[in-house]
Amino acid sequence: MNENTTVTDDAVQQSLNEICHILTSSDEKMAYEFIECLFTPAERKDIANRWLLVKEIDKGTTQREIAKKFGMSLCKITRGSKELRKPDSAFRKILDSMSLSK
Repeated sequence: MNENTTVTDDAVQQSLNEICHILTSSDEKMAYEFIECLFTPAERKDIANRWLLVKEIDKGTTQREIAKKFGMSLCKITRGSKELRKPDSAFRKILDSMSLSK
């Protein structure tokens, strides 16, 4: 692909669907290795931090405490908080399923 070629929304959606399928059909070790191949160390850290902040919000940690503790922007934290409060939030479903499996 050259610089002038743009990826269509359909192609992006298809790739996301494939990634979801790969992650859900792989064992944890393979999924981890896939993520290591797909993302740079900085991207992996950003993804992990975003999940960390969602878990902290769920624990009741304030947004300002999270920002101070982890050096995260309030914008990212607010976005995570809004996603967690949405009806039928995937974050909420995952957190609830994690707490049930403990």
